[in-house]
Amino acid sequence: MAALPDWMRPPRAEGWFAEDLDRLPEAPRHTELIDGALVFMMSPQRAWHGRLVTSLTTTLMATAPPGFEIEREMTIRLDERNRPEPNLLVTTAPYDPDRTWYAPEEVRLVIEVVSPESAHRDRTVKLRKYAEAKIPHYWCIEEEDRAPVVHVYELDEPTGTYAPAGIFRGTLQRPVPFEISLDLDKLIPPRSR
Repeated sequence: MAALPDWMRPPRAEGWFAEDLDRLPEAPRHTELIDGALVFMMSPQRAWHGRLVTSLTTTLMATAPPGFEIEREMTIRLDERNRPEPNLLVTTAPYDPDRTWYAPEEVRLVIEVVSPESAHRDRTVKLRKYAEAKIPHYWCIEEEDRAPVVHVYELDEPTGTYAPAGIFRGTLQRPVPFEISLDLDKLIPPRSR
């Protein structure tokens, strides 16, 4: 077994901290920090996943009103030991080309497209962590017969947890964080399925 490269060794006995991600240029793209541990996306991304994220990005960018920005694959600094990287996020922070992360209070919606290697994190770990950080809206998108199915959650302020707000197939209409109307079937056209 080959020795680990030096950059993979934690800089301190307590492990990794959120600011360490900005000092790891050797780390693979899409490196996240979950509970002080580096998480790498090691399996190849499926074409369905990439196409859905791209289509959703362009669709939301085209419909977002002024004051909202759509970002793809940017980390959220939840606390000093957690900096997950959702597939998409909707923020009210102004665009800054040098930015590498967002604070939870700047994020209105987090979108995760589930893949086999991220399923547990997307469905449980991130669901809990985003709610604890008080991010108001979370979408977890699953694949069902090659079509996207969106599980929508809203933050329940009194409990600090997410409450299910619906499961959407075919079309999705939501009034928050801004008026969103999506033809889910057009995000992955039938010829692509």
